[in-house]
Amino acid sequence: MKQIYQDLWQTKLEIPFGAVHAHAYFLQCPEGNVLIYNTGHTEEINHIAEMGGVKYQYLSHRHEAGASLEIIKQQFNSELCCHEKEKNEISKSCEVDITFSENIRHFSDIEIICTPGHTNGSISFLYNSPLGRTYLFTGDTLLQSNEQWHTLVISDAGGSSESLIESLQTYRELNPDVVLWSASRGPKSFVETTEAQWKEDIDNTIEKLGG
Repeated sequence: MKQIYQDLWQTKLEIPFGAVHAHAYFLQCPEGNVLIYNTGHTEEINHIAEMGGVKYQYLSHRHEAGASLEIIKQQFNSELCCHEKEKNEISKSCEVDITFSENIRHFSDIEIICTPGHTNGSISFLYNSPLGRTYLFTGDTLLQSNEQWHTLVISDAGGSSESLIESLQTYRELNPDVVLWSASRGPKSFVETTEAQWKEDIDNTIEKLGG
């Protein structure tokens, strides 16, 4: 794993769909460790074990599911978390332990934010690190492709442009220092931002969607 901040590591690159690049994030919280998104790299799972394992694994949506979910659950006795609308699809790979249906603060004050649009059960995670930075994990609700902000609506999974615009408007009220998505094309998988830049980027993305 690559350490990107004092309490946050990025797993090795995976290419699950064509040219799509994907990473997961291992976050150390005062109360314990969590894994955000998913990794299928055995060596990364072993590295996580060396760092104390994980208590919770958070998936932002169904496209992050895979065989490794069961491996992670069995190795660490961790609990798998997702939105209730993603449960049926994710459960095809691994039993889901905890579901969310509304915005709520969960383990170690991680903020669960419902952000439908990519799928109808997409969620994002906001964490105010005690070390100073605020991390926003957007899943596939908002991502960069070749260093440009993009969105993607999967209508077969309940996604819609209308819901996505509302979710982007929710993002606009946040003030992240770092934005980390789960899949993209191109060299970047996360960016640092400022309040002014973030609002400008969100406004431009909403405009592209016709909002």
